Amino acid sequence: MPSGDVTEGVVRVGDTVRRPSGPHSPRVRLVLEHLASVGFTGCPRWLGVDERGRDVLTFVPGEVAGRPWPAWVADDDRIYSVARLVRAYDDAVASLGLPSLATPDLTPPLPPEAPPSAAGPPELIGHLDVTPENVVFRGGVAVALIDFDLARPATRVEEMCNVLLWWAPLMPPADRAQVVPLARTSAARSWFAMRARAEHLGGGWARMWDEGVGDRILRRQRWLADHGDALHDALTAQS
Repeated sequence: MPSGDVTEGVVRVGDTVRRPSGPHSPRVRLVLEHLASVGFTGCPRWLGVDERGRDVLTFVPGEVAGRPWPAWVADDDRIYSVARLVRAYDDAVASLGLPSLATPDLTPPLPPEAPPSAAGPPELIGHLDVTPENVVFRGGVAVALIDFDLARPATRVEEMCNVLLWWAPLMPPADRAQVVPLARTSAARSWFAMRARAEHLGGGWARMWDEGVGDRILRRQRWLADHGDALHDALTAQS
């Protein structure tokens, strides 16, 4: 099993996945153990720590998009199933609440020129990294989320905006008026966050920055600025 964009050293060993432990590990364990306790099956199971200090998770069999992304990531039925899976995850994790172990922000602080978040108080521990590489499909249906390293306190709208970033144009009916403003501020904050991670954390974050992720985020900001009003009108129109 190859490593992801950021985490290096992820390997499959039999029916398990071994991942380097880090500051995120206690939070990931808390979330995965809660999901297991409420019967949510759309994620790996936490199995412990191996003799090399690596986090041990169950391997989730299925189909995962690599890069370049295959054409099937744009299939409507697959996208609908991603929306259903994320909704099921948010419903399942909501009963965990916001325990103290889960609340610290593990990302480097943003500089003062970064815009404030428009999200409001967090409601749950969002996955917030629902990329095509982090969704497992079987039979063309999304069955599991993997890679919970970025899971953190969030609102459901933040979770939805993250899904839209990678799988648009799916959209649940609630809070549509918040989507465009939050998407624009999230894109602006994302540039500062990625630069801070590259500078302070190095590794895969620095590699992604050097490969131009900052420029891609700036293009996203410009597109949202150009089309934000039309998107807002379409999302909030009465059906």
